[in-house]
Amino acid sequence: MTVEADLDAALAEAVAPVLAGSGASLSVAVLDLETGRSASYGDEGRTYDTASVVKLDILAALLLRAQDEGRGPTPAERTAAAAMIRRSDNASATTLWHEIGGAEGLDAANARLGLVRTTGARAWGLTQTTAADRLVLLRAVFGTDSPLAEDSRTYITGLMEDVAADQAWGVPAAGTGGAVKNGWLPRDATGHWVVNSVGRVTAGGRVCLVAVVSDGHATKDAGVRCVERAARAAVSAVAAAL
Repeated sequence: MTVEADLDAALAEAVAPVLAGSGASLSVAVLDLETGRSASYGDEGRTYDTASVVKLDILAALLLRAQDEGRGPTPAERTAAAAMIRRSDNASATTLWHEIGGAEGLDAANARLGLVRTTGARAWGLTQTTAADRLVLLRAVFGTDSPLAEDSRTYITGLMEDVAADQAWGVPAAGTGGAVKNGWLPRDATGHWVVNSVGRVTAGGRVCLVAVVSDGHATKDAGVRCVERAARAAVSAVAAAL
């Protein structure tokens, strides 16, 4: 009998050293698309501010609404969606946030997509989530068993594969063929940064979905470096264990 590797243990062993001495908090989840096996680290008992990674949720909610109405996104919706994902434009996100019905609309869409620990906030960037829930959303985008229609999934993927060059950090550091949405947010109360990255990457012949959410970084750059180290460690650990 073949005994499957404990992916959660392998992930913890690989990722825990990334945080050593940083004072930051971080959670990671990773899924191998070929086998469907996944692992998570650091989600226990807490959630994280989404910052701009919630823009994927907003777009998914918008496309679900369009599907329900038997149509594709309008030209205006496409323009706003492209700016929101490719350039992380906040004004476009706010426009679409109101269109989907704000936090209530977001929560309803995410329930359809299978997210169980993501809760919309009055300010969209303060929506609360976990790395495991980010992985559920990524699977709805990049998998085939999804409430999102194939053309909706293809549309989201295309935008994530074509983000502005200065935002192609985070998960893409773990391999090639990156599709990504990042988020970052300075918190006035602490002076620390929230830095998140979610997306798809290919490494060692494996296509992986990866979500990293974190906070407590002294600077944005420090957060980016930490998130990239965590993404690389997570993908390498899971690839070695499978």
